[in-house]
Amino acid sequence: MLRGTLTLAVICYARHTFMKIAIQGELGAFSHEACRANFPKAQVVPCAVSSEVFEALQSKRVDAALIPIENTLAGPVVVHYDLLLEHNFHVNAEYRLRIEHQLLAVPGAKIGDVREVLSHPVALDQCRKFFAKNKKMRSVSFYDTAGAARHVIEAGKREQAAIASRAAAEVYGAEILQSNLEDDAQNYTRFFLVERKPRPNKDANKVSIAVGLPNKPGMLFKALSVFALREIDLTKIESRPVRGKPWEYAFFLDFMRTDPKAAENALRHLEEIAQFVKVLGQYRASD
Repeated sequence: MLRGTLTLAVICYARHTFMKIAIQGELGAFSHEACRANFPKAQVVPCAVSSEVFEALQSKRVDAALIPIENTLAGPVVVHYDLLLEHNFHVNAEYRLRIEHQLLAVPGAKIGDVREVLSHPVALDQCRKFFAKNKKMRSVSFYDTAGAARHVIEAGKREQAAIASRAAAEVYGAEILQSNLEDDAQNYTRFFLVERKPRPNKDANKVSIAVGLPNKPGMLFKALSVFALREIDLTKIESRPVRGKPWEYAFFLDFMRTDPKAAENALRHLEEIAQFVKVLGQYRASD
């Protein structure tokens, strides 16, 4: 069974630390914006797909990866749950970023010029009210928000715009025609900082684990009861299919570690009934 120690020592992430951090997406993506907010002097290494992010970390081309794990409107980023289970990496911190969608265009363009708006499908879906008010604009799916911004600037067409971040506007020299296009202001993305080794943190109060359970009646109830009986607050539960094992699932749980002894006992109890327990990380919950 895999279970990390819950004995923690002091560590802090100095904001001046020069790290190489991999992100999924182009420069100017929201992952880039989250990286700039928390590691302003880090060197950001953009990767086309999520598997490339984890490969960069595995090969030591980067020191860490900053990956989105869930959004308050769009839900979980399931590919990252799968990759965390597949690799023996560690979640050492979490961050939250307020997602603010901007309408970006070539310098000199006016909002009345725009007829086509490019962005990732999730971003487009989060701006339905904007398109309802601007019926002359057609939404066009693109592989990445920042990639859409870069494409618009390179194409140089005033009738084209992109929905992306402020970081993308700065990176590609785009003009912001309108800000905060998102329908819901409570639009946040939660990010994990993933590294090859655990970084103990005396202030850690949150734990992320993956659990495999036998396919027997009541097993999920028994697994969750190890936390309920100790009054441990479960803040997240997610299930994902186990590759190569049809109709079997791994459960991803986040829980608050306010009582270290209770958390230790809960994990020990869980290991007695589970097929496996993997501690993905122990970290300080973001505000």
